[in-house]
Amino acid sequence: MVGRRLEAMDLKITELSAASASIRTDIACFSKKAADLDQRLSSVEDHIGMLSEHDAELLCLRGKLTDVEDQSRRNNVRFFGIPEKREGTDIKLFLQNLLPELTGLTFSLPLEFQRAHRVGPPQSTSSGGPRPIIACFLRHEQARQVLSKARSQGPFLLENQEIRVAADFSKVTNDKRKAFLALQPQLHKLGIKF
Repeated sequence: MVGRRLEAMDLKITELSAASASIRTDIACFSKKAADLDQRLSSVEDHIGMLSEHDAELLCLRGKLTDVEDQSRRNNVRFFGIPEKREGTDIKLFLQNLLPELTGLTFSLPLEFQRAHRVGPPQSTSSGGPRPIIACFLRHEQARQVLSKARSQGPFLLENQEIRVAADFSKVTNDKRKAFLALQPQLHKLGIKF
């Protein structure tokens, strides 16, 4: 009887040893998987850190690109409200004759343009107002004079037609200016100078 009990206990001990070995194997497997997951998590965190750095660098580069684009447009002036086909076949000559008359400015050097054209495709007569004209002045100072006069005087008149003049900026800068323009009345009410 004692022998049977000992045999039964030996059998149970053997079963427990096998189960214990199986559990140890499972624990080792889970430990390896946990180590792998920890390594992957560390790798992902490193990548996120690098992406954050790249994102900051990209944001900085976008700002620089916008600045460069705005600088490349600094001689450009946009004219709004000039009737279609009023310029004839030579838009540069048209602007050379029109601007002194329109602005009342006298220029020390002849007005010259690198290029000038209407913006966008030709429109049908029923589609609204005339397309803007964009002109790239050869001399930056002349572009500034025209813009300064437009700022101080307001819209010009050409045959009872209101002509507005504006600097040419990148889309990013234009969007920022529009957002700021919407805030200006609130800033005035609060007495904040800008």
